[in-house]
Amino acid sequence: MANKAPYQTTFEPEYTIQPIYTGGSVALDQSGRILATTLGEDALLTDLNTGRQLAKIEGDGELISTLILTPSASHLTICSRSLSMRIYSLKPSLSSSPSISFDLLRTLKPHTTPVVVLAVDQTSTLLATGAADGVVKVWDILGGYVTHTFRGPNVLISALHFFELVSKNDVSGISSRNQKRRKSNDEEGNEAGRGFRLASGCQDGKVRIWDLYKRNCASVLDSHVSDVTSLDYSAEENALLTASRDKTIMWWDARTWKVRKVVPVLEEVEAAGFVKSGRFTYTGGVQGNIRVWQTEDGREITEPQTTKGEADAIVDSISLPGLPYILSIQADHTIILHSINPLDQLQGTISALPQIRRISGTHDEIIDLGYLLPDRSLLALATNSEEIRIVSLSQDGDDSDYFGADVAQLKGHEDIIICLDIDWSGHWIATGAKDNTARLWRIDPANSTFTCYATFTGHAESLGAIALPHQKPSESSAGFKSPLEHPPEYILTGSQDRTIKRWVVPTQPTGKSPRAAYTRKAHDKDINAIDVSHNGQLFASASQDRTVKIWSLEEGEVQGVLRGHRRGVWSVKFAPKDTPSITGDSGPAAGKGVVLTGSGDKTIKLWSLSDFSCIRTFEGHSNSVLKVAWLDPPKPDERNKRHVQIASAGGDGLVKVWDANTGEDACTLDNHEDRVWALAVHPVTNMIVSGSGDSTVTFWKDTTSSTQAATTAAATQFVEQEQELQNYIHSRSYREAITLALQLNHPARLLSLFTSVVTVNPPEPGSLSGVKAVDEVLTSLSDQQIFALLLRIRDWNTNNRTAPVAQRILSVLVKSYPAARLANLKVGGRGKSLDEICGGLRAYSDRQYKRIEDLIDESYLMDYTLGAMDGLGLIENGVTNGHLDVDQDMIMV
Repeated sequence: MANKAPYQTTFEPEYTIQPIYTGGSVALDQSGRILATTLGEDALLTDLNTGRQLAKIEGDGELISTLILTPSASHLTICSRSLSMRIYSLKPSLSSSPSISFDLLRTLKPHTTPVVVLAVDQTSTLLATGAADGVVKVWDILGGYVTHTFRGPNVLISALHFFELVSKNDVSGISSRNQKRRKSNDEEGNEAGRGFRLASGCQDGKVRIWDLYKRNCASVLDSHVSDVTSLDYSAEENALLTASRDKTIMWWDARTWKVRKVVPVLEEVEAAGFVKSGRFTYTGGVQGNIRVWQTEDGREITEPQTTKGEADAIVDSISLPGLPYILSIQADHTIILHSINPLDQLQGTISALPQIRRISGTHDEIIDLGYLLPDRSLLALATNSEEIRIVSLSQDGDDSDYFGADVAQLKGHEDIIICLDIDWSGHWIATGAKDNTARLWRIDPANSTFTCYATFTGHAESLGAIALPHQKPSESSAGFKSPLEHPPEYILTGSQDRTIKRWVVPTQPTGKSPRAAYTRKAHDKDINAIDVSHNGQLFASASQDRTVKIWSLEEGEVQGVLRGHRRGVWSVKFAPKDTPSITGDSGPAAGKGVVLTGSGDKTIKLWSLSDFSCIRTFEGHSNSVLKVAWLDPPKPDERNKRHVQIASAGGDGLVKVWDANTGEDACTLDNHEDRVWALAVHPVTNMIVSGSGDSTVTFWKDTTSSTQAATTAAATQFVEQEQELQNYIHSRSYREAITLALQLNHPARLLSLFTSVVTVNPPEPGSLSGVKAVDEVLTSLSDQQIFALLLRIRDWNTNNRTAPVAQRILSVLVKSYPAARLANLKVGGRGKSLDEICGGLRAYSDRQYKRIEDLIDESYLMDYTLGAMDGLGLIENGVTNGHLDVDQDMIMV
């Protein structure tokens, strides 16, 4: 049928897990909902409850030095290394989507050096900036002007904090006579804001208290000997907290500005603040722990905690009144929410503050990934670190379990994890790392347990490949009914030491490293990948020595060698169960006897296991093929229209889907900016998930069926509209015909229609075009229709044959609409401007008129020639030397 659309494979990115924070400043509004983070040159606003992106503000080409959000979330201030400060107003979007609209209010140059620290007062009206020049400026956010300029020594400002001193009448411990004396002094100047202060900390360890009312320095607190990193004020305690990299924190009396207490923290403090109305003080630093202290006596109430690694060091924190948590930022760009509820019922000491949520600002370079659990509701990520990150894929989870939310971390390896594999049930995951060990993990999210079941030690070098059995046990077996209680029977590992080991997994955790069932010297170079066949009888190993070897699983003996790649082989995959027969270059090959490989030579090869020959080579990547995968095999009733398909991921940042029978590229998926190392396919929905070195995970939805249906429907509608247009033209329904021709973009049909109208003989009296009905249509077009018609007129005007029709219709339009209407056409989205169209019309109209003028000049010459010939008597009876007489009336101007 004419409306039957060709079959086309399509995938569209449905979800994306992207970085939200790559280091730098972090800000939070008073409600604890809007999180502002730096993403390179850009600023990102994220809903902390749902993880949804609210807004992305593009930068000015330079890295952001600092940013801050007002407590009311009314304004966002961004400072960059270009010395600019941009202030944006924020408003909730009027659309139904949960987003924030932003407008740039102004761009300023606050200092001669980049701004490194910002502070906003609780009223969201004043902004303080501090830079390396030692100057502190206070700005009116709405007005954009400087209200105060405080100059100190030329030392970098490292911390700022607005606060308001408590009323003197509220200060306890003052005698009645002194209170009366203070009251009389206050009456002399009753201006609001007399108690507003701004504290600034410097790199030299000094803290200055600036009086915003008197515009001077009220006091200099000189006790720290290194950078002041944090400042906070408690109105209840009437105390100022200062923290420094000299490994101490201090509480200062806000009445006398004398030190109340100094506590040696014994670590470089990067973050500190008051919680629970100032009764407690918390600190965070290079040891990676949040520690809590009693403000009254300086006693630490958190029990001793183990020192964490360098990547877990705390570099910043946020604590706001009314929020039940402390937000800490780690050096590896991880954001953690620590609950402070245990402080409400404090008795003695407490253990570490419980973590409410863990948010990965960036997943770094994603090396490998895989679906977890039978319902594939979790995703395991190997992120170029010593841990496996598990994220949620739930679409209907609560605020703490949204799509992409961090669920757990598998910690135990001492070096970067390179590879992972997941068994048939999704409850067991095996990992291999550069610490020369493999680990088997037990995943039980129902009980929130993610434990290391066994550690396998024996390889001399780092592990680059690992595999678990994927064969389902029988439905009546205990292993099928309770997979959590029945670990996989074995693990296969491949290493840079060029050996393959098969390990027998103990039925119960013993705490001892299991011994290998056998060890085989497998390849001459590093082993990159291992895969087990669906029936559990064979396994394949791929190596940098450019070969793939097929092994018997039980004996560990080589069954065949696949040779043909010109570079190292990065990935190998057996065909899944129920794969139909695949036709290769040399004939059909059974699906169960087919293996797929991807290599650094930019090719993918399909091999037959019957004779270990290559049956097809796929070429199309412009860089190494790093991962291959089989898509879900077509069902028996789909095999006539859909072939077996495979997917590949390459160093060119592309994911490609191939037709295994024809070797053709079915579609190319492009959403990454770096090498795509990881690839997995959902066994039910056929969704492809890819992970890249750009820290992005993309979920590609198979839209083939919907695309096919939409294409077929569009083709059917097009045929129906074509017939409808023909009917309108035949019945002289000019309005419907012209409107539909413009909609379908049929310039030829439209030209034919206008030609018949312009050449009608005789034309209707009083008609501009020749037919009054057409005049009525042309005088009642929308802006989009007028613009589309002008495009057609411009094209017709370039041809001598169609120029008269174009000029006539253009004349109708010009006479029917005022110039202001034509000059202000709203033509968004068409890619052409009215100036371009008018330029084209003017140029070719001038050419047409010049041609007519030339014809007029030539007609005068012909008149003269004919007159001269008549005078000589050469024209007789209308015939001259056998030529017909020329009727001058035929020369038309």
